[in-house]
Amino acid sequence: MPMLRNIKVWNTDEIIDVKVPLAADALVEGVRSGTDGFDDVEIDATGLTLAPGFADPHVHFRDPGQTYKESMVSGCAASASGGYTDVLIMPNTVPAMDGEPVTDPEAPGAREVLGVGRTDVIDFLQHYATDHDVTLPVRYDLCVCASKGRAGREATELERWRRHMPGVDDQAKDADQLAHPVTAISDDGSAVTPETIDDVFALAKASGLTLIEHCEHHDTGAVNDGPVSRALGVPGIPEDTELKIVERDIAKARETGVHVHFQHVSTAISFDAIRAAKAEGLPITCETAPHYLSLSDEALLKYGTLAKMNPPLRSEADRKATCEAVADGTVDLLATDHAPHTMAEKELGFLDAPNGIIGLECAYGVCHATLVDGGYISDERLIELMSVAPMRLMGHEATDVTALLDRETDASREPDAKRVLDLGAVKDTDGIGLVVLDTAAAWTVDPEAFHSKARNTPFGGWDVTGRPLATIIGGAMVFSRL
Repeated sequence: MPMLRNIKVWNTDEIIDVKVPLAADALVEGVRSGTDGFDDVEIDATGLTLAPGFADPHVHFRDPGQTYKESMVSGCAASASGGYTDVLIMPNTVPAMDGEPVTDPEAPGAREVLGVGRTDVIDFLQHYATDHDVTLPVRYDLCVCASKGRAGREATELERWRRHMPGVDDQAKDADQLAHPVTAISDDGSAVTPETIDDVFALAKASGLTLIEHCEHHDTGAVNDGPVSRALGVPGIPEDTELKIVERDIAKARETGVHVHFQHVSTAISFDAIRAAKAEGLPITCETAPHYLSLSDEALLKYGTLAKMNPPLRSEADRKATCEAVADGTVDLLATDHAPHTMAEKELGFLDAPNGIIGLECAYGVCHATLVDGGYISDERLIELMSVAPMRLMGHEATDVTALLDRETDASREPDAKRVLDLGAVKDTDGIGLVVLDTAAAWTVDPEAFHSKARNTPFGGWDVTGRPLATIIGGAMVFSRL
C-alpha cells in the first residue's frame, strides 16, 4: 500500500509517515510513472499536510430527477476530487426530499425512485449505492424539506422523516439507513415562507434538527441592484432582501431557541445583524461561499450568467466585508452551494438562466488564494472552516489526527522516533476522514477536467493556490492525484 513519507500534521506541525491502503474502486489520477500500479509506492510527502477531510453542508446533486445535470455518482466523485469526505445533500431533488411517498409514476424523477423499489426520495438516496451497485467515494447525510414539495404552502409531516434521523429506532434500520441519516431541515433554494414559518420552527424544535435557511427572498430581479445591473439593463435585487430574512429568523430563534444556520450570507448589513445576534448568545451560525469571497457583481460583466446566482454577487464593498467576516469569526464555516446546471441552460440570458455554480473541485484553491494569500486567515484556520466547523454543524466530529496517532502508534518506539500511522492496521476505521493537501501548489482551474457532469463555473482559467492531492475515507484512499 502507498506510504507517504514526512507529511506534516495540520495543527501540530509534527512530521509523520502514513501508510494507507488504496480503496478497491479508488479514483486515481496521474499515477507516478515507473510504478506497477499504486500498491507499494513510496511518496516523498515533504511539504504536504495531513488534515481532517473537508465537509460541505450545502450541495445539490440533482439525483433523482435531473441527472443530466449531476448524479450521485458524478457528484460524489467531484466531492472526493475536491478533498471532501462528507457532504449534506440539499432537498431540492425532483421529487422533493420531503418524505412523502412517490405515487405518480409519470411525475418527473418518479421512475428513478420507483424503478429500484423505493417509495420516497429519502429511501432512494439512502440505498443508492446498494440499489445501483456502485461505490460512492464520499459520506453523505440528507437534509429534509421544510415544506411539502418545497412549495412553501404546508410544512412537512414530522413522522414522514423523523424515523430517518440518527438515534431514532436505530435497531430497525439497515446499514444504509444508518450511514445516510436526515440531519437538517431546509427549503434551500427558497427561504421558509411566512405561511409555514411557525410550523417549520416547531418541526425543528420537536426534532432537534438545525434549520438551514436560504436567507434570500425576492419576487423580481435577477442580479444585485446597483451600477452593474443598470449597465446590463437587468432588474436588480436590493441587498436588504437578504437582511429581511436574517432579521426575521433571528427573531424566531430568540423566541423558540431553535438553531438557525444561515446559508451563503453575502452582505455587510446581514453580517452586522448576525454579529449582534451572536453577541446576544442566540443559537445562530452562518456560512458563506467561495464566490462571495472572490467575486463581486462586476464579474457579471466578464462572465455573464456563469456569475448569476442566488443570492446574487454583491458589490465590491460587500465582498470585502464578507472576507472580513471570515477573518473576525462571524462566518462559522465555508460551503460551496455546489449547483450543477447545463451550459445550454446558463446561456438563456440573465432573466431565464438558472442560478448557481459548481464549486466542489476548486473551492479549496479559490478560498486559499483569496483568504490565505490575501492575508485574512492562516492555512490552519481555512482547514477549520472547511472541515472541523462544517462537520460539527452536521452533527459529526472531524478526524483528530493527533488522537488517532496517539491511539494507533507503537508505544514501545524510541521517544524521539518519527511516528508512523498505519491505516491498514487500524481495526476501527469508522469515522476516519482525511485529506492530503499541498498548501503551496499553484495550479490553473480547468473545468473540462472536473469529475462533475457540469461545467458552470466562472473560475475556469483562474490561477489559484492550494490543492487537495488525496482523499481518505474509512482508512482507505478513495481519490489520489499524488
